[in-house]
Amino acid sequence: MKILVTGANGYIGRHVVTTLLNRGCEVIACDISTKEVDHRAHRIDFNLFNLPEGNIYQLLGAPDACLHMAWRNGFVHNATTHMSDLSAHFNFISRMIDGGLKQLAVMGTMHEIGYWEGAIDENTPCNPTSMYGIAKDALRRAVTLYTQQHDCLLQWLRCYYILGDDKKSNSIFGKILKAEEDGKPTFPFTTGKNKYDFINVDELAHLISAVVMQRDINGIINCCNGQPVSLAERVETFIKEHNLNIKLEYGAFPDRPYDSPCVYGDAKKINQILAIKS
Repeated sequence: MKILVTGANGYIGRHVVTTLLNRGCEVIACDISTKEVDHRAHRIDFNLFNLPEGNIYQLLGAPDACLHMAWRNGFVHNATTHMSDLSAHFNFISRMIDGGLKQLAVMGTMHEIGYWEGAIDENTPCNPTSMYGIAKDALRRAVTLYTQQHDCLLQWLRCYYILGDDKKSNSIFGKILKAEEDGKPTFPFTTGKNKYDFINVDELAHLISAVVMQRDINGIINCCNGQPVSLAERVETFIKEHNLNIKLEYGAFPDRPYDSPCVYGDAKKINQILAIKS
């Protein structure tokens, strides 16, 4: 397959590009800068928010599938750019489809759901509580309608709590590494009792690649482990894995009332895909 990956230079995008290449795909890697992208890809420095005239689909190599991962400020959930960029994302996607695209995969997020307790599946109602979640949910609704009207297959990839390559992220794991480097003996923490669905970025790249490389299972697909683990357990494991000296200061921050005590993805569809691709 020839696959266009937008946001290819991003935290997740770099891993996905390499995984697709390793699995034999031809990859067109697109981002404002592609300097950190695997050099085996056909790299295009391209601003999706400032599109030229003409057929964008043909201009970007007429791919078999487009994996749209480009997104600003993904770790800053209430940044105003999430809403101000929304129309630009839809404009890019709709012009790709108008130009001839027949398979579209878009990076979604569990934050489309908002507060929820238990497993999230494709029928879980959405009530997002951040600008990030609101924007992603709005894009999903608009793109779902547009793909149905234009005979384009849609795969909406819902991701959960990601770790790995942590110095490139802005997650709690990256912050712990920074605190260790700064010589801090402790790291302020909550009770850590809340349970989440954690996944390593390389494993996530494997799941995303498996989804895009098939056309049988579509719609909303959770890219997850499907196994809730307490934040305290996962962070303590992370500290041991990296041989860190830092200690967690439990109870330094209160548990946030809007965080679910236990939330995770239903992995049924992704497991079906993995069975197909194995």
